[in-house]
Amino acid sequence: PSAPAEPSEPAPGSDEWVLREGRRFLDDTAYRRAALERALTNHDNVYSQIRLHAYGHGTRAWDRLPAWNPRSLPVSAALAAQLERGEMPVVAAEHRPLWDGARPTTMEGWVALGRRVFFEYPMRAEVFMEYGLTRPTLAASVGIERTASGDVPGLVVFANVDGETRVGITCAICHSSVREGELVAGSARRAFDYGRLRVAYFADTGEYVDPGLARRMASWGPGRADVTEDDDEDPVTIPDLWGLRAQTWLTQAGTIRRESPIALAIRQETQLTDSNHALVRPPRELAWALAMYVDSLAPPPALTSPSPQRTHGGAVFRARCGGCHANAAYGGRVIPAAAIGTDPALATGRGRGTGGYRVPPLVRVRDGAPYLHDGSVASLDELLSPARLAPGYSAGRLGPGPIPGHRAGTDLGPADRAALIDFLGTL
Repeated sequence: PSAPAEPSEPAPGSDEWVLREGRRFLDDTAYRRAALERALTNHDNVYSQIRLHAYGHGTRAWDRLPAWNPRSLPVSAALAAQLERGEMPVVAAEHRPLWDGARPTTMEGWVALGRRVFFEYPMRAEVFMEYGLTRPTLAASVGIERTASGDVPGLVVFANVDGETRVGITCAICHSSVREGELVAGSARRAFDYGRLRVAYFADTGEYVDPGLARRMASWGPGRADVTEDDDEDPVTIPDLWGLRAQTWLTQAGTIRRESPIALAIRQETQLTDSNHALVRPPRELAWALAMYVDSLAPPPALTSPSPQRTHGGAVFRARCGGCHANAAYGGRVIPAAAIGTDPALATGRGRGTGGYRVPPLVRVRDGAPYLHDGSVASLDELLSPARLAPGYSAGRLGPGPIPGHRAGTDLGPADRAALIDFLGTL
């Protein structure tokens, strides 16, 4: 009789393979720790050092933290009205936790759970949001957006780990937006001026803030924030979350190398743990679910109607841009900061620096302004214009002076530039 057939190895990237990686992430501490070590591009920056010290040891540090399955309520129009009046809504003791404790067994189940995590899991209590919701005019001006029905995506009222009811922020505060009254998950909140909100809070309450920190926060502007683990001045633009499955490198500086979705799940787990001041960690199932959800996000439709100019722009793109913007989401590898020539503060900073910048994905780049990692360029036309490189340039988004770096495309003639911009609108 013939020998029994060996079980076939699932194809990398297939749902079966992803689900198997999920089981390893959930149940195999050594596998998870090894994945962390491989994923961190520069083990010496602060981001990596924190995680190497605290994560994946099994019997100490973050592994010993209680797994927190919170009771939270998304801020609906009714809850927002209470908060505007200065009334804290009640999260009843019998209100069910976010997760029922049952592991999903299908990709669809994981994605559905991940959506709840994205919108409902508190990254931390946020006094600035609590303050902002009592001042609707300020809230609207700093990008605390509302849907047509009055809901406030990205904010929850929740029972904190100390039992106190608080307002908290979720992933959706930065990575969802409202367009024509409708929620768009995965879209960067480009109107969100977190720095201005925080400065307003300190000015209004009289609570002390370091003057240097206040100055830095005031300089962020809409769609930017400094989220690094050091005191360097390196604010970055809030990115869209389209096309993550195609990305080998995560974060603008390529801080994380993704060889499997475990790298993304570790990022989510450690971010939620760190943001909650390492008092608790999320159940690992919720971190994996969140990774599955953000991997699933699809952007709104792009322009698709053909035209001779767009066809020509595609040829220009392939000849002049495709070598770097080479993957399925039109992103790519990490390139040394000196070769790109943009502000090197983030790439060389102690917080998350790797010495380089990741080639960003261009999915829906037409709607992705401001551009470059620091949001210094206001439009695609400006990005491709040689005028911004001149010493006397005065129209920059972040103030007068040249906007250096990313010279690719700045030598194109007007017709080629217009065709390329038209083509970029189809990505």
